[in-house]
Amino acid sequence: MKKLVYLTFLLAVLTLSSCSLNKMIQMAKDQQLTVNPNPLEVHADSVSFDISATLPVKMLQKGKVYSLNTFYTYGGSEMSLGTVEFKAENYPDAATTQPVATQNFSFPYDESLNRGNIEIQGVALDPKNGKTKSTERFAIASGLITTSTLVEAVYYPAYADHGYNNQEELIPANVNFYFEQGKSNLRYSERRSDRGKYFEAFIAEKNVTRTVTITGTHSPEGPERINSKLSESRAKVIENYYKRMMDKYDYTDAAGEIRFILKPVIEDWTEFKAALADYDGISSEGKSEMLSIVNGPGSFEDKEDRLQKVNGYKKVFKDIYPPLRSAKTEILRVKEKITDAEISVLAKGITKNEVSADTLSIEELMYAASLTPSLEEKEAIYKAAIKKEDSWNAHNNLGAVYIANAMENPSEAANYAQQAETQFDIANNKKASAEAFVNLGSVYLFQGNKAKARESLGKASTMSGNNELTAGMNGVAGSVNIMLAYYDNAVKELSGSEETSVNMFNKGLAYILTKDYQNAVTAFGEATDLDDGNAKAYYGMAVAYARMNNGSKASEMLKKAVDNDASLKERAATDLEFVNFAGSAEFVDALK
Repeated sequence: MKKLVYLTFLLAVLTLSSCSLNKMIQMAKDQQLTVNPNPLEVHADSVSFDISATLPVKMLQKGKVYSLNTFYTYGGSEMSLGTVEFKAENYPDAATTQPVATQNFSFPYDESLNRGNIEIQGVALDPKNGKTKSTERFAIASGLITTSTLVEAVYYPAYADHGYNNQEELIPANVNFYFEQGKSNLRYSERRSDRGKYFEAFIAEKNVTRTVTITGTHSPEGPERINSKLSESRAKVIENYYKRMMDKYDYTDAAGEIRFILKPVIEDWTEFKAALADYDGISSEGKSEMLSIVNGPGSFEDKEDRLQKVNGYKKVFKDIYPPLRSAKTEILRVKEKITDAEISVLAKGITKNEVSADTLSIEELMYAASLTPSLEEKEAIYKAAIKKEDSWNAHNNLGAVYIANAMENPSEAANYAQQAETQFDIANNKKASAEAFVNLGSVYLFQGNKAKARESLGKASTMSGNNELTAGMNGVAGSVNIMLAYYDNAVKELSGSEETSVNMFNKGLAYILTKDYQNAVTAFGEATDLDDGNAKAYYGMAVAYARMNNGSKASEMLKKAVDNDASLKERAATDLEFVNFAGSAEFVDALK
């Protein structure tokens, strides 16, 4: 009898439980489900989205659990993503208030997932007996928007400075001539002094000379009317002497290429004060008194008259004044250098062991590598430079050649990237540099390690580098940050990058991904200005216009894109960016 009562009670419980579950499933048709974003989007090689669910009041029965099982279905396959779960115990007010839950889901991106859907199946569960009731599965979001994957990888071989100045360099030669008090004639003793002999020998060598600057000076004594002419006369005397020497050594046409600059210094106490400061022939009190006079009020002649009354003036007149009666000559001659053609020939001979490595300086040898477009020749020269002088910049530049090779030979990129990495590690061990870390950013990008590439580029950005290096680095960093979904950073970096069509395309893409569509159009326009065959830039403009709901312009840009690259037709035909315009005549015409 007891057994019968128990079975009757159990049947009643199961019946009641089944009714509760059925009620939950029936009410599930009024549940509110939102997916954000919808359609789904790819960012940083993954798809991330939120599902927000709101259940009707009284749907969640006491002691029961309601779950939203989530799936991504694609091409006849599916993946289970997880569950949004409502436990009645967590919603004690479910009889009067709508239960709400939001959960994030994500899965790694693969091209095979492009045309899929998010599907949901509601399941009501009685934990006590494990009994369940389920809704039908239904789609709540479509996917995927893959615009972020349009990013172009950018690599930059950063060459360190070779240290050679291939521009004209001027070397100064200085000769001073001295005159007797109040006179401007160049004495024989001056001409035959060591200074005079050097001066004549210099002119006799016919050095290529740009300017001869002659500064004539006078000592403080003497009336103003004499001093005003004395300095100029002394400078002019040396100019004439120089020109006579040029005639003597037959300068002919070369003489006209030399510019003479005369600088007469009149009534200037600067050199006197400098000489007095270094002079120890009088007392400090005497120095102070003289400086007080010189720095005080009065005319030049008045000051000289007062100086004569200071104790120690005679010594100053004897020791300091004579060197002030001078004509100081600075000759700027052109430094002799071998031609670029000669450097190239000698460097090639060094790489073939036909010429001694000592024939060129290390700077000239490194410079030779910049004169050839051949990566093979660059590699040989940098290897010779390493052999000659095992410097950090030679290792860095050899690695940069390997990056350039990887860019030109994608099928061998992994091998070249490995060789390059070895050189940059050696370079950084010798001297950490912005160039090597920028290059490592490209290496890691070739190797698919975007996070490590970003880290290396970040190190480079904290080091000093020239504008060219910074612009090159920003192009690489911008592309990496798009790949990692740091879109604001990418916009900033690409705004300061080298102005190439690829960089401007990536900048436009970064603007799209930050939802700044007008600036995106501008950047894509810059890309096509630089390369009117950049099909992806036109495609990017089409996406930007589509997001601004301008179907006409989107179709116009899409036509230009497919005219330049027919393979984009297939992408455009299934791209959810254009779903609102896919049926228009303009859109259909663009893809013909």
